[in-house]
Amino acid sequence: MFSKRTEPRSIASQLIVLFTLAATLLLSCGLGVFYWIVVRHAFAEDNAILADKISALSADFNESGPKIFGQELKAHHAGERAPYWIRVLDSEGRTVTETPGMDRLLASGVFPPVQRSISSVRSRRDYRAGARLFSLIAVNEEAAGDTYTIQVAQDRSSDEQVEREFGVLLIVVLAGSMVASALIAITVTKRGLRPLGEMTRSLERIGPTHLSERVALAGWPRELQPLAVAFDSMLARLEASFTRLSQFSADLAHELRTPIANILGEAQVALSRDRTSHAYREVIESTIAECERLSGIVDNLLFVARVDAAREPIERTRFDARAAVEKIATFYQTIAEDHHVAISCSGEGQIYADPALFERAVGNLVDNALRFTPKNGSIQIALAEHAADFEVAVSDNGYGIGPEHLPRVFDRFYRAESSRGSDGAGLGLALVKSIVELHGGSARIQSEVGRGTTVTLIFPKPPVGT
Repeated sequence: MFSKRTEPRSIASQLIVLFTLAATLLLSCGLGVFYWIVVRHAFAEDNAILADKISALSADFNESGPKIFGQELKAHHAGERAPYWIRVLDSEGRTVTETPGMDRLLASGVFPPVQRSISSVRSRRDYRAGARLFSLIAVNEEAAGDTYTIQVAQDRSSDEQVEREFGVLLIVVLAGSMVASALIAITVTKRGLRPLGEMTRSLERIGPTHLSERVALAGWPRELQPLAVAFDSMLARLEASFTRLSQFSADLAHELRTPIANILGEAQVALSRDRTSHAYREVIESTIAECERLSGIVDNLLFVARVDAAREPIERTRFDARAAVEKIATFYQTIAEDHHVAISCSGEGQIYADPALFERAVGNLVDNALRFTPKNGSIQIALAEHAADFEVAVSDNGYGIGPEHLPRVFDRFYRAESSRGSDGAGLGLALVKSIVELHGGSARIQSEVGRGTTVTLIFPKPPVGT
């Protein structure tokens, strides 16, 4: 079964949705509170008007008495849409007088219990008769020694309709605000993400032949400037790596072409006519020497490549650094005597490294120093143990290296002009640097033309307890 491919999430759509939801939530809360305040204010105002109405009726009832009050009540016929409906009951609960037609809408039994005080309408009751809403209240009044109950019904149908229309209006306003918020979110998001599109177009112009292209920092928002700086740094590293790779390919072709051309030329000359066995032997010996040179170049390249890919295993152990460098010095002593060069060692200490790789690195330095140290010169191998690392310095008083070459002497196949005539392939210092970096250390070089060169290897010490 094939898994369903999930579509990538859109930042723009997420921002639009979140902005719209946030705006809707805020508007809903604001409009809800506004609606609650308005309705509460209308409710309080209705209560106050009802309390005033009851006070006026009580005063009129006490002044005129039940009979005259009833005549006045019937004289003012309210009709079907009267704002107030009034009924007077005697102490037996019989109707004394009422607004005409009130018995068809509101029976006396639907009213709440009698309220003791007219200063408050807390005991009012809302009652719905058909499509109409009433607020009901009842109070007692004394007249001619008898107790009467005045029932008042306030018609609030129009207020309910206003509240309903006001609620619909707020919903319409909320819906319109949601649409407006979505449109604003779309506009703002597109405008805010426009720099990303411009950056994308800038990056699309970058290719193998346009690695010098850069994302200009001018005009970018502050939040995107670190991204632009990171892209420019990445492009600079890619350009430098691509340049080094191109130079490495050219240097590799140059280094391999010479021995191959020598082998091919000698073979062609040897086959051009019959030769003696001694002549053939010389050709074969020369071919073997060139092949050994090629094999050495390939071995070094493979080693450096494995180190770069972090696939070269190392087995670190503690050993006597002085004994190791004296062994190297003894190995090169015969060659040094042939060149009339003295090799000496100084310092001592325990180093934590791979013994074979350590000997290979220091041996390369000594071999390199022998190649560029004149007769009656000297080579010094100095050891120095510090609190956090161990230093191995190989110094000579040879020809030295110009300051313009020092930044690149650890590059593969790079050789200073003064050393172009040597037999080296320009891999010695690159291999040394790779070995030291494989140990987590570093290498540095100091040189002065005519006074000599010093290469220092720094090996870090192991963690405590190792």
